[in-house]
Amino acid sequence: MNSCPGRIEVPTPEETVALQSLRSIKERVRQLKSRMRSIGTSKNNRDGEELSTLKKELERLRSDWDQWETKRQKAARERMILLGHEDP
Repeated sequence: MNSCPGRIEVPTPEETVALQSLRSIKERVRQLKSRMRSIGTSKNNRDGEELSTLKKELERLRSDWDQWETKRQKAARERMILLGHEDP
């Protein structure tokens, strides 16, 4: 027989960590894109190098985003199972 798991926090602590990480990534992406716009289409070689570095960091952040989004979805599914809204 299943028993009530008690009060479940919504979002769960795992979801909260994932959401905070996603917000942090989103803020960093905004900063990078702003910097990229300020560099613009500069012909300066140094700016070109910085632009390349910024693009690489954006790619890394996209990968991080995907990982945290997967963790968030997993935590949300676990919560829904605990609440009895989804089958295990």
